[in-house]
Amino acid sequence: MARESSPTGSSPSSLPTRRGPRKGRGFWLLTVLVLVVTYVFANFVDVWLASRRSYDGTASAAIVLGAAQYNGEPSPALRGRLDRAAELYLNDAVEFVVVTGGGRPGDATTQAKASYDYLRSVAGLPDERLFLEVDGTSTYEELAASARFLTRDGLTDVIVVSDPYHVRRAELIAEEVGLTAEVKPTDSAAPFARLVRESVAVSLGRAISFRRLERVTCFIQGCPD
Repeated sequence: MARESSPTGSSPSSLPTRRGPRKGRGFWLLTVLVLVVTYVFANFVDVWLASRRSYDGTASAAIVLGAAQYNGEPSPALRGRLDRAAELYLNDAVEFVVVTGGGRPGDATTQAKASYDYLRSVAGLPDERLFLEVDGTSTYEELAASARFLTRDGLTDVIVVSDPYHVRRAELIAEEVGLTAEVKPTDSAAPFARLVRESVAVSLGRAISFRRLERVTCFIQGCPD
């Protein structure tokens, strides 16, 4: 009796398979995903640890990052930052305080001017010890502009004052623009969602630089000229 054979003369088990390349692509995609998740998680831990860190040394100046103000009245978040900066100055931890932040459309004043008025009238800081940065509308802009006039005067060591979830990104930006930075967070909470958002921003900024991240953000969101 004649044996049956396949049309090609070979057994079905010897037919070539295409599963190998697909498995290879899947492996590399999974590897990249694991690396990205690990990288972002490592930055999350870094951001979280920074939120719990508080510098107790001295510096030339404290930089208070801007937050909302209402017709010249600092919001609770901004007031917490200003109280922390006033504490640094009154305890002789810094010689100068830089208040930052521009105005939003429709605002009667800027965040920096509201902060300046608060530190003068409520905290009693002398005018000659205060600097104002009135144009910045983002953390990067505020720190880059502050760095320009601080480095001109030889004041390169600073303490950055902001909310706990925010201080690590601010510290890294300050270092990128030429300052030697430490952080002094406020006593406010660090919500998990905020920590995650900052972790993503820190991950991107470290990967492409915070200056480029600022440009990308402006391109996507649209920044004022």
